[in-house]
Amino acid sequence: MTLKKAILGLAATAVLASGAATASFAADEHYIPNLSYRTGPFAGGGIPFANGFNDYFTMLNERDGGIGGIKVRVEECETGYNSQKGVECYEATKGNNPLVYTPLSTGITLALIPKTTEDKIPLLTMGYGLSAGGVGETFPYTFTYPTSYWNQMSSILQYIDSTAEGGIKGKKVGFLYLDAGYGREPIPVLEALSKQMGFEWVGFPVAGKDMQNQGSQWLNVRKERPDYMVMWGWGAMNATAVKEAIKIRFPLDKFIGNWWAGANADLDPVGAAGKGYKAANFSGVGTSFPVIADIQKHVVDAGKSQADADKVGDVLYNRGMYNAVIIAEAIRKAQEIHNTKTLTGEQMRDGLEQIDISEARLKELGLEGFTGPLKGSCKDHEGGGGVFIQQWDGDQFVKISDKIAPMLDVTRPLLEEAAAKYVSDKPDWKGQTCN
Repeated sequence: MTLKKAILGLAATAVLASGAATASFAADEHYIPNLSYRTGPFAGGGIPFANGFNDYFTMLNERDGGIGGIKVRVEECETGYNSQKGVECYEATKGNNPLVYTPLSTGITLALIPKTTEDKIPLLTMGYGLSAGGVGETFPYTFTYPTSYWNQMSSILQYIDSTAEGGIKGKKVGFLYLDAGYGREPIPVLEALSKQMGFEWVGFPVAGKDMQNQGSQWLNVRKERPDYMVMWGWGAMNATAVKEAIKIRFPLDKFIGNWWAGANADLDPVGAAGKGYKAANFSGVGTSFPVIADIQKHVVDAGKSQADADKVGDVLYNRGMYNAVIIAEAIRKAQEIHNTKTLTGEQMRDGLEQIDISEARLKELGLEGFTGPLKGSCKDHEGGGGVFIQQWDGDQFVKISDKIAPMLDVTRPLLEEAAAKYVSDKPDWKGQTCN
């Protein structure tokens, strides 16, 4: 990052970096806190995500004058991917009429779900957090668009089943995961589908302190000899895992990461040696989308972005941009529903719940082929999936599959059961009734 961009970054985060908001906010702004992490052990993923998120809203402000005639104000609050700091950021900003929070951490998500539900402010956990949060009847203010960890796991297993010789039945699947709430989140689905689809699975947990020291796990992989490996990793864990797989000559085309284990930052340190490694994704890769040309023109070339030009279009930059797209479309929907330009968190919730980003709308937004359609409802705060598989070609990720629909017949009952368990010890919890 250049010195100029570093200074821009410091300026953007200075107000809220300590968790104390000191700025004043106008009533005619769409205020969106960005709980970012440009520092800490996972900054390599947090920086491009935050840049893509910010740049999309800046582009809307510059090109369109905002959304519905109202400009968007994004204010970063640095969490360092730390749950306590995330809560501090929330407490410091919730008085500014925020429309939505994006915690960008499963730990922060779990801490904020009760708070945002009580305060009636939507929580958008785009592809992370509590999978059961997609059950709208139980979690009226939590949204997991465009899909959850549980349904992502079902899509990955279906991909293996469709590409493995003879299918997945009778195969052994290794599961390498960060030994934290995030990494353990999809295990219930893995257990259920192993019985239904007839495969064996074996887990290889990686402690946070061992992310860059996985020798023992991969020694066990060599002993267990799984046919496929699935990884729920993050940060430095991902590149280390791919390098270890190469050491024991595990076939990389049978090694599939989740969407937080398939970014440019994960494979750049491996380079050409990582060719063949695969990962799930739900947002387009590269710059060949009209909306990115608009971002380039109105934001990057204009010197209003913190991103280096060659990082625009990377996996996590585009995912951060897509997060902003969902929020912007929900704002438009809420304005339409309530016939008002300025919104409250409660009104924004309605926009998120009734969001409908069709193929036609994606084309209008300059995002044709970028992702699958997204449609919410009172019951469905997850939105229908959109997972595809991408593969590292030695220099970049390339999309290699069509959208893989989730196994909702299996996952939905499990999600409902998990949602019921979540509120079982919370007698005052307020859900909603859906027709």
